[in-house]
Amino acid sequence: MNISLADIDLKKLQYSLPDKKIAKYPLLARDESKLLVYNKGEISDHKFHELPELIPSNSLLVFNNTRVMHARLVFRKPTGAKIEIFCLEPQHPGNYEEAFLTRQKCVWKCLIGNQKKWKDGSLKKVIGFGAEKISLKAILVDKQENLVQFEWDNPNLTFSDIIDTAGDIPIPPYLNRESETGDELWYQTVYSKTIGSVAAPTAGLHFTDAVLTKLQDKGIQAIELTLHVGAGTFKPIQGDLENHEMHTEHFMINRKQVNEIAKAAGRIVAVGTTSVRTLESIYWLGVKIMESKDIDVRELFIDQWEAYSSDIEIPPPVAIQAVLDYMDRKKNERIEGYTKIIIVPGYKFRIVQAMVTNYHLPKSTLLLLISAFIGENWEMVYKHALENNYRFLSYGDSSLLIP
Repeated sequence: MNISLADIDLKKLQYSLPDKKIAKYPLLARDESKLLVYNKGEISDHKFHELPELIPSNSLLVFNNTRVMHARLVFRKPTGAKIEIFCLEPQHPGNYEEAFLTRQKCVWKCLIGNQKKWKDGSLKKVIGFGAEKISLKAILVDKQENLVQFEWDNPNLTFSDIIDTAGDIPIPPYLNRESETGDELWYQTVYSKTIGSVAAPTAGLHFTDAVLTKLQDKGIQAIELTLHVGAGTFKPIQGDLENHEMHTEHFMINRKQVNEIAKAAGRIVAVGTTSVRTLESIYWLGVKIMESKDIDVRELFIDQWEAYSSDIEIPPPVAIQAVLDYMDRKKNERIEGYTKIIIVPGYKFRIVQAMVTNYHLPKSTLLLLISAFIGENWEMVYKHALENNYRFLSYGDSSLLIP
């Protein structure tokens, strides 16, 4: 696929977003949020609980069941200096499940706030587990890569136990407030299961058990995959698009889910941009497998511009079948991979026919994805939302986009 990055005008991704339009808190009733429906150029206004009536009954809804971890850890030096450690992804062990089950020691790649005050030595804090006090230590083992080793003095506690107690939910920086007790509930989807994200897949925040039941009663199928959302999701595009470094995100999907995707070709509704990125990455994973049937499991990675480097058009069912065949050969019930895919205008969507998504920051890669999906009509959608009191960003309202 040949696209010209020079022809993509990033200035067109800019729009005025007044602070008063940013939802600092969610609605108490998740499914009472507004839902804008864009259907082939036509716009209508609804409430989110109407979604089951607004999508075709033969649709396959694809959810991202990732769960936001308590990624923000605050330490104090003896001098009183505050050091904030933001856990991004595990390094030793590198597998999320293994990292959360680790006892006494693990290493994570982190963002470090006020790092100039942490030149050497370890940071310590005492955390309480009932009547017991646990000592948690943080050691900066690699300053270049910001790798932090965590150690704790109770072999019966996993890192999941530690971070759940010692850390805070990392709400988005643009909310300009500290996390509160309510965010523990608000900033998780009702179907969240697999811990590992540092940001919520926010389109899913509108779903309630009642909406999920209505979808099921209507016969609408649903599957869950996992993509752990990284902090890079908030990174604006600065400078040229060609020089923007897309963030890497980790995804997991099992054989049954891949099989359902194969059967539902042409009927897939992705819940959130994270589900979109995962589904499209799985297509390109199939293409990669077809090019090299003996691909090593460590190569299950889609690079930033990889989707634009091939002129050969592989039908989606064929590419998805290649993933299934690969799983058969490797006798794997589940595959894990990484994706840096960036979706820009000119990209041809292979798997996703419609999506549910919130309203995104100006000049962000998420807005770039939306503009690729519905073209320049994204401006019409956002203008309508701004003029009709829709609430923006993570805790805001949502849209159903059908190009």
